[in-house]
Amino acid sequence: MSGFHLSLNDEEKHSLMDLVKDSIQSYFNGEHAEPPTPETKTLQKELGAFVTLKIDGHLRGCIGNVQGNGPVYRTIWNMARSAAFNDPRFPELTPDEFARVDIEISILGPISECHHPGEIKVGRHGLIIARGGQSGLLLPQVPVEWGWDRETFLRQTCRKAGLAEDSWNKAGTTIFWFEAVVF
Repeated sequence: MSGFHLSLNDEEKHSLMDLVKDSIQSYFNGEHAEPPTPETKTLQKELGAFVTLKIDGHLRGCIGNVQGNGPVYRTIWNMARSAAFNDPRFPELTPDEFARVDIEISILGPISECHHPGEIKVGRHGLIIARGGQSGLLLPQVPVEWGWDRETFLRQTCRKAGLAEDSWNKAGTTIFWFEAVVF
């Protein structure tokens, strides 16, 4: 798998962080605002993206689109609201929590099938494991945060999919991988 080379400058990263904050704040204000169109072409590319919210290092919401279905700035805007208010694992974010939330954005590169799991690099690759209509995704930063090795990463992605932990190594299971820019 060739490396995913998306270059975002500091201004573009700050712009996306501001979009997340503005999206959530406008929801609290009862506004049905639209995100402003960025001036850079990079932020108008059609790319998958995830928005992760944490409080005191603990996950508080994470929602994303694996593949782009419109400009990435708009995906970030929509995923910010989804992570804050529609992650089924958590109640809606409160204004008090919003004041304490840490934001992480992951912009995904192309997804392809991984035919050689031994080539998966912890911290570089994100995984999607699919079998029998079930699938699970873990972003590249997850195994690093938890101190997992490659096999644990594969097993945990199976668990996320609701599959037996050894499903990654069975016929009928497909492993996909991708890279991401995370900030």
